[in-house]
Amino acid sequence: MRAEDMILVSVDDHVVEPPDLFEGHLRGRYKDEAPRVERRSDGSDAWVFNGAVIPNIGLNAVAGRPKEEYGVEPTAFDEMRPGCFDVHERIKDMDAGGVLGSMNFPSFPGFSGRLFAACEDKGLALAVLQAYNDWHIEDWCGAYPGRFIPMALPVLWDPELAAAEVRRVAAKGCHSLTFTENPATLGYPSFHSEHWDPLWNAVCDEGVVVSIHLGSSGQLSVTAPDAPVDVMITLQPMNICQAAADLLWSRVLKEYPDIRFALSEGGTGWIPYFLDRLDRTYDMHRAWTGQDFGDRLPSDVFRQHFLTCFIADPVGITLRHDIGLDNIAWECDYPHSDSSWPEAPEELARVAADVPDDELARITYENACRWYSFDPFAQRAKEQCTVEALRAEAPGHDVSIRSFDKGRFERKGTGADLGRLAERATA
Repeated sequence: MRAEDMILVSVDDHVVEPPDLFEGHLRGRYKDEAPRVERRSDGSDAWVFNGAVIPNIGLNAVAGRPKEEYGVEPTAFDEMRPGCFDVHERIKDMDAGGVLGSMNFPSFPGFSGRLFAACEDKGLALAVLQAYNDWHIEDWCGAYPGRFIPMALPVLWDPELAAAEVRRVAAKGCHSLTFTENPATLGYPSFHSEHWDPLWNAVCDEGVVVSIHLGSSGQLSVTAPDAPVDVMITLQPMNICQAAADLLWSRVLKEYPDIRFALSEGGTGWIPYFLDRLDRTYDMHRAWTGQDFGDRLPSDVFRQHFLTCFIADPVGITLRHDIGLDNIAWECDYPHSDSSWPEAPEELARVAADVPDDELARITYENACRWYSFDPFAQRAKEQCTVEALRAEAPGHDVSIRSFDKGRFERKGTGADLGRLAERATA
């Protein structure tokens, strides 16, 4: 398939929330306590809420910037492409990049909404979380129907409230819930507890996928405080591997046969070995561990319940049949540093040069649409959804790589202090 003929739906992108997010969505007694953006003394912009200061980290918003400007220093809105935080500019960037649909994980609340969960006043926490979900569904996704897969933040601190919120947002057409890789690291009961059963019931009833993003446990894969930051970047998918093992062997999949999880930004090349390891563990140890999947293997169970995704994963593409063609989706990761926007279609076409068209279609959009109950073709004809057609709708839109550096930092090209970075992890 030519890059121009692909239809691309990304199951992992990100939004840098605009400063006016809560205007019109948070009313009444909590209006004055809404999260707000402040310009800091170092020239960066940060969200402030409930005594916490959450900076926008540079690596989270580097689309369109030269690689020499990547880093973890706090950034400002005028140091980002407007498409990071302006939905109208985002659509232009999507069109110019040939991306039809996009699911956007949060930024400042953390991937699992842990910033709001940490608020002592749970009335305020719930009001702010629901305001965020309403903004995301109604303002961000609702501005361009058929272009975004809506996603909701979870009520981490109360499984009954979490279930109620799932049902509330599902009524608005939202079928994705972002969640943590490991609730135990955040101080909540683990996946092995019955604590989360009201939530699992709700997501099954409403056809909502639990989307678990890499890094959402609040812990980074760190070998030593003085290790190069490259170690952490390389090992990030291991968090997702741990979450997959935790869930696969838990009671959740046995007791909730309709539940579905997405392993977001975790890559796919490791999956075949992981499945082989699952099956071998089951064969060698189930007699004494007590695991029982009936007449199925753990690898079969995995393929029933898990969606995986990749940006550019030649090994995963080669081993796609070992993973499961119905279990793979594509992601762009805009505007994060791993993204290959605006040349993602060309990159994918090179990686998937030998993949038959029908198989590639499953990976690039069909699986995403099926898993997330997303139907972009209800809004526009299929022939208007290709990379070529979308790019034709953005003539002259500037996608050139250019500097946004304001000279606020001396860039030494020596990475970052991994110990301090781990201490300040907010995802």
